[in-house]
Amino acid sequence: MLAEYWPLLPFSCVAGGLGVGLVASGRLAGPRRPESEKLSPYECGFEAFEDARMRFDVRYYLLAILFIIFDLEIAFLFPWAVVFKQIGIVALIEMALFLLLLVVGFAYVWKKGALEWE
Repeated sequence: MLAEYWPLLPFSCVAGGLGVGLVASGRLAGPRRPESEKLSPYECGFEAFEDARMRFDVRYYLLAILFIIFDLEIAFLFPWAVVFKQIGIVALIEMALFLLLLVVGFAYVWKKGALEWE
């Protein structure tokens, strides 16, 4: 069974060699002129004013969890909608229960004020 994968070995070697070769040629032939403007932080537009290991507010994590929950909801909802005709009324009830639980959770988080930012 492993013999069927031997033709992939040359392709993997060529791809790996090409990647290493391109990075190495860029490192060797590329200009190296570090300036203060290039070395300055640019992610947020201003200098860092606190330590990178500062504590985050719990609401940040709650919002992240909400994003993941609703992202997973869409991941479950789309395939369900594609095969809806084949799975019948029981699946409709199950999906309605699933969406109801998500709405109840969202209402709870909203009521607790986790979405309010100061």
